[in-house]
Amino acid sequence: MKIEMLLCTLFARTVAFAPNTFAPNHLIATSTATSPPTQLQAEMKGYETKNAAVGVLSNFMQVEEKSNPIDSIDFDAIKFNKVPLETLATILDYELYNKEWFVTGNVNPIYFSEEFEFQDPDVQLLGIENYARGVYKLFDQDTSRAEIISSKVNEEKENTITVTWRLSGKVNIGPGGGLSIKPYICITDLKVDEDTGLIVLQEDTFDIPQWDILLSALFPFLIGKVTSEPAPPVNREDVPVMPKYFGGANILDSFLGMFK
Repeated sequence: MKIEMLLCTLFARTVAFAPNTFAPNHLIATSTATSPPTQLQAEMKGYETKNAAVGVLSNFMQVEEKSNPIDSIDFDAIKFNKVPLETLATILDYELYNKEWFVTGNVNPIYFSEEFEFQDPDVQLLGIENYARGVYKLFDQDTSRAEIISSKVNEEKENTITVTWRLSGKVNIGPGGGLSIKPYICITDLKVDEDTGLIVLQEDTFDIPQWDILLSALFPFLIGKVTSEPAPPVNREDVPVMPKYFGGANILDSFLGMFK
């Protein structure tokens, strides 16, 4: 706690004299701080900060006016029919491996409940569209990666699929095109509703402390000295494939049947 307070003070001084800021991973929505909301914040709903510093940091989000691919996603699409949890884990592994929506925002809404909630150590929000738009604007789309290591049914948490992935790239905060993210490992728990088979909660945790993430972004020369080394590259040998059959049916027939 003392280290985090020291870093927050250091950050405030840095902003005052030479703005150079970093939002902890997945800072994606409206701040409850007293300062006026940024353009990004004004677009978001159902958001709550868990960390006062996050509300301050979000005011330095770089927002560019350009075509937004998230606009092409049909967030009103008919929802996915329930399948066994193991099958859903395989489907999500394939989707995430190809779309990396933890940083691109290119989600497939059919897997998510209308009551979907996201939370990590810093923020909490409601709605898959809010999540998608937030991460798209937070992460630099030319450099950021969410490399999927595994997506598996969690044997210890009921109705939960755990995705392990490596985050790298940049965030759109600070001058000069934003700040670089030291690669680190994220663990995402996706809670699935037992009745509908849809994802109702996403909770992210990280393999390194928040102060390490912040300090490494502000002072990269400390990486490997004061802060931890970057997470090693992902060398995944298997390439995920979409399951060919659901209950013996061809996947095309099965998908068409979901929307009847």
